[in-house]
Amino acid sequence: VQLQASGGGLVQAGGSLRLSCAASGRIYSSSVAGWFRQAPGKERDFVAIVRWSRGSTIYADSVKGRFTISRDSAEHTVYLQMNSLKPENTAVYYCAKGVHWSTSTRDYNLWGQGTLVTVSS
Repeated sequence: VQLQASGGGLVQAGGSLRLSCAASGRIYSSSVAGWFRQAPGKERDFVAIVRWSRGSTIYADSVKGRFTISRDSAEHTVYLQMNSLKPENTAVYYCAKGVHWSTSTRDYNLWGQGTLVTVSS
């Protein structure tokens, strides 16, 4: 299985973007899918995760109320709706798949290639 992320781009502060991450094969119900991001010169950080079977979610405090993670089991796709974007949200956003209910990058063994989100002020 491979992950293909898309949907990044340039947006003004206050705007919205929707990221998509399509899996080339089936994602099993025991899986966890997540979005992480890496700003220039910084480590890759957790943004949001979703449990594939139940749809349970966890968000980083910095994005709560503005970002929404969701999944479409039939399409093997996970989404990240980002609203009220801020310049500090500028980063390369990566989708990932794992089997542990974890916000640590170490627990994810399959990664997409990343999509760049740039928020201008």
